[in-house]
Amino acid sequence: MTDVFVALRQRMPSLSRSELRTAEFVIEHPSIVVESTITRLAELAQTSPASVARLCRNVGFSGYKEFRIAIAAANSREEAARELFRVDDAEIDADDSALDLVTKVAYQEARAIEETARGLDLDALDAVVAAVREAPRIDVFGAGASGLTAQDLQLKLHRVGIPCFCWADAHLALTSFALTDPGSVAIGISHSGQTLETNQMLDLARGLGATTVAITNFPDSPLASVADQLLVTSVRESRYRTGAMSSRLAQMAIIDFLVVRLLQGRIDRVGDLLRRTYDAVQAHRLDGS
Repeated sequence: MTDVFVALRQRMPSLSRSELRTAEFVIEHPSIVVESTITRLAELAQTSPASVARLCRNVGFSGYKEFRIAIAAANSREEAARELFRVDDAEIDADDSALDLVTKVAYQEARAIEETARGLDLDALDAVVAAVREAPRIDVFGAGASGLTAQDLQLKLHRVGIPCFCWADAHLALTSFALTDPGSVAIGISHSGQTLETNQMLDLARGLGATTVAITNFPDSPLASVADQLLVTSVRESRYRTGAMSSRLAQMAIIDFLVVRLLQGRIDRVGDLLRRTYDAVQAHRLDGS
């Protein structure tokens, strides 16, 4: 089940101004919310009880009572995680020591992977795995930092003999996606889900009958709307850690979930391919092993 704080962050781009103000207050002051009535929270967030109620429904809750219970549970988990990493505040400050900085970054990275795993749609994951197994070709694209994730997927699939195309140049990628057809799989990776080229490619492939997959942090994004299957990351951002940095590990985790699930139970079948690709580079190691 998706953490309520994750759900709030993921829905922020689609919230109204008053709902966004309430969501930001909830994330910044969860302990206050746990002790507040809906009327009191509306006052603190400078909005109306009706707006608070709409926010609750928009993030998947029947009402404020259920929402507040979820906040209390999520806040307890958050406090336990901070205690484990011994951080009082996960936000990085300009005067933090090197130890404080490393600890806070480690905390945020671990939370990104943990929350992504907890909130991942496992039915969608299995549907993507099934489509990849049967696909005559797979195209994957991501711009900028998401392009590194796309390259990682292409490399992993290539090593086990699955044809996958990944292009750094957007024009070349578009020509490749134009060759998809029913049975093919097209995967678009974008943290925001707003990247123009990634949206164009997935839309093009969908129109040609390919199975489209989006890996994004925002389930209400334009990219999600052109995807048959959606794999959502759960990433937090801060002043010093932009989406391009913090999204990387969560995206890579999803790629690993996908590839390991793909190989699960079939390692004997692909073992020879992995061994051959491993042996091919051993002569290029300095220790000769």
